[in-house]
Amino acid sequence: MESKRQQKFASLLQQDLAAVFQRDLPHLFPGLPPGISTVRISPDLGVARIYLSSLLAGKGEEALANVQDNAKAIRQALAKRIRKQVRIIPELVFFLDDSAQYAAHMDAVLGKLNIPAETPTEDPAPDDAPTAPPRPKLFADEDE
Repeated sequence: MESKRQQKFASLLQQDLAAVFQRDLPHLFPGLPPGISTVRISPDLGVARIYLSSLLAGKGEEALANVQDNAKAIRQALAKRIRKQVRIIPELVFFLDDSAQYAAHMDAVLGKLNIPAETPTEDPAPDDAPTAPPRPKLFADEDE
């Protein structure tokens, strides 16, 4: 579980990285820049794991490779934005967030399941069916 400090720092990084992608370094991303779905920070605030989500289905791996190739320039642009708010600029590690694709896959799998509706079955009791055992008497004066 992340501390409040980690959560605040992650939120700051997410906002500033989005601004870096859109305003400072738009030339690095042809078309749309990747979106940042989640930022996780190590307890010492030295490493930031950034999960990128690409709205374009087939371009996720390409966008991740592009971001990883330009990680140094992204970190420098981020440092210019947050240098007066933090002591240490964290190391940026980028990952592809495939949770949306996984959710779509699970939805498709669940949609393919053929679960028949439960039909009520009435079994007529046969004449030779065993009867319930007699009820024990709890009191001596109890009538059956």
